[in-house]
Amino acid sequence: METLVSLCKRRGFVYPAAEIYGGFANAWDYGPLGAELRRNIRNAWWRAMVQERDDVVGLEATVITNPKVWVASGHVSTFNDPMVDCKNCQSRFRADHIDLAGPCPDCGMTGQFTEPRLFNMMMQTYVGPVQSEENVAYLRPETAQGMFINFENVLTSTRKKLPFGIAQNGRSFRNEITPGNFIFRTREFEQMEMEYFVKPGEHHAAYDYWRKERFRWFLRLGIKPEKLRYLMHPKEALAHYSIGTTDIEYLYPIGWQELEGIASRSDYDLRQHSELSGQQLSFFDEESKQHIVPYVVEPAAGVDRTFLALLCDAYDEETLENGEKRTVLHLHPTIAPVTVAILPLSRNEKLTPTARRVWELLRPHFVTQYDDSQAIGRRYRRQDEIGTPWCVTVDFQTVEADQAVTIRERDSMAQERVPIGGLLAALRERHDAAVARSAALAAGYEPELPKE
Repeated sequence: METLVSLCKRRGFVYPAAEIYGGFANAWDYGPLGAELRRNIRNAWWRAMVQERDDVVGLEATVITNPKVWVASGHVSTFNDPMVDCKNCQSRFRADHIDLAGPCPDCGMTGQFTEPRLFNMMMQTYVGPVQSEENVAYLRPETAQGMFINFENVLTSTRKKLPFGIAQNGRSFRNEITPGNFIFRTREFEQMEMEYFVKPGEHHAAYDYWRKERFRWFLRLGIKPEKLRYLMHPKEALAHYSIGTTDIEYLYPIGWQELEGIASRSDYDLRQHSELSGQQLSFFDEESKQHIVPYVVEPAAGVDRTFLALLCDAYDEETLENGEKRTVLHLHPTIAPVTVAILPLSRNEKLTPTARRVWELLRPHFVTQYDDSQAIGRRYRRQDEIGTPWCVTVDFQTVEADQAVTIRERDSMAQERVPIGGLLAALRERHDAAVARSAALAAGYEPELPKE
């Protein structure tokens, strides 16, 4: 993990937050390449969950809302983790993450833990100029509730029939006791959640469908199937709203950990909000001529954990035939922060105008980077290290002879000469072929669901 953290800072993926002030515990800022990668992850999720489907619509709800929402959802009363302190070193831990009979992970002393006590993870704030109990509000701990409380609004404005889904992407906040492991667990994070509403009795099939569909989505992004697995939560470990939850886990450097959770939430949320608000959140079924409260299946992923999984999966150190080592990120073209780099062979004034003309040709169609600093070999290595799928080299033959450029492919390092007039089409063909290959792999893969 340390090698990846170093690369992320050096190349502008992730920086420690407030570093000039000594940092801030487990908070991270995303640099120029990190911002692009995150945006590509969001876009890929939105495309798969909303734009490619006819049964899911999008929503953007507020981060701070009426605190009654969190009373109804159960977060005020049940969103707690057990916490213990080490009396010797004053370190704090989640009681369910350590062996209470064993030594302290920080100081090594045994028998020094306090009795576990519950700690509510919601971040509290105040709305308005007066800090009083009447003005207490919370930063949302999940995006899901914004979709539940807008169920009737979405139903009315879209005229959707069951089954249908509401999707949302946005920031959430949890006052984690022991965040850590780089960006894996932080107090501020970004979720990608969808609530899929179905008739009661149809939730079992929907649960199975979304568990497979979400597994395949990660394959479409290029993640290796052997690095993914399912973990079903035992009944005693289920959240208060869940009648069944399965995690898709990824084999991170820290071991197998949750990448995405798919929960069968029954009708808990809609019934809770109906009861507390006095507004009936139901669907009128034309077949039975009755109002029914739908059941919900929720796939819930995180941008940050997906970001980390993609980097871990793509990272590679290769030894070339000449003994030289190269570091490369084998990122899928749809999520790589830079798709095409334009590299003039040198800063010679003969090359610059043509190189910049090529850059202007490609900029409207791909995320590009222009780099003319240092030797061409070192620039190739820089682009390999940030995961750029293709480099386009402009040399003296380009301007003096054939008006053609060289496309250099990241993974194979193969090179092909292409006329400038056909460059855009050649790059599009390569991009589309990569997308088609991963889509075919995902479509043909049949994940084996865990047994109940």
